[in-house]
Amino acid sequence: MDTKLLEILVCPVTKGPLIYDKKNQELISKSARLAYPIKNGIPDLLEEDARELTQDEIEQLSA
Repeated sequence: MDTKLLEILVCPVTKGPLIYDKKNQELISKSARLAYPIKNGIPDLLEEDARELTQDEIEQLSA
């Protein structure tokens, strides 16, 4: 993921920052509790394509 791109992308729901999860190829929005997929190197920031984070995932992000 290009760091310059990550600096300007925000969550479309909350307008908050996104965290790059390299292992799962997702952009995480802690405030919206959503994970947006990255497909073929392209972030898919559609709310309907995002998955909800589990409580365990949210707790790991806060640790």
